[in-house]
Amino acid sequence: PSVAVDIAVLSVVADDKGVDRLSVLLHRRATATEKGKWGLPGSFLRERERLSDAVQRTLLDKCGISGLTPRQLLVLDDPGRDERGWVLSVAHLDVVPVTDALSLFSRVDLCWAPVDGSSAVVPGQRRLPFDHDAIVAEAVARFRADHADAPDPYRLLEEPFTVRELRHLHEDVLGERLQKDTFRRAMLPHLVATQSTDSGSVGRPARRYRRR
Repeated sequence: PSVAVDIAVLSVVADDKGVDRLSVLLHRRATATEKGKWGLPGSFLRERERLSDAVQRTLLDKCGISGLTPRQLLVLDDPGRDERGWVLSVAHLDVVPVTDALSLFSRVDLCWAPVDGSSAVVPGQRRLPFDHDAIVAEAVARFRADHADAPDPYRLLEEPFTVRELRHLHEDVLGERLQKDTFRRAMLPHLVATQSTDSGSVGRPARRYRRR
């Protein structure tokens, strides 16, 4: 079989209504198969190429992204998953910091699709090509699980940050509201207080933190 890599790149970006949401980066396909549709960035493995190198090459060539740290998710090996032939896909998860995600809006061949439940929402397109929907679902599940008991484990936020900013990020990732006091108690053991405060907060200035 041929071997391909497909990458689910996640971040938190504002949707068309200005609401911050967990989103997945999609690339408009230019090849004959599923041409013109939005799908995950991917590429075939070249001769003697490592999987990690193929992922980095794909992200740079198709998305203009470099310097990330991909994590392998799963292998999809259904012989009928690709009409071009028997193709194994090694799916990966990667994450773009919030501040860097904004720069990708200028590319007409890229879009941030908000995640609804565990699926990417693409106007005018019922599903993603091949089994990319399954990859997105697995990536979202892994991403959310990693946020259950660790503060911003993928470093979406720049340090230092307030507990309020951290909670809002976790709410955007999980797609649900979190109880303020419970979240604070769970996260503080994993944070180190800095000398800086948020002067824009109402009342007493909020302390800013960094990760341990």
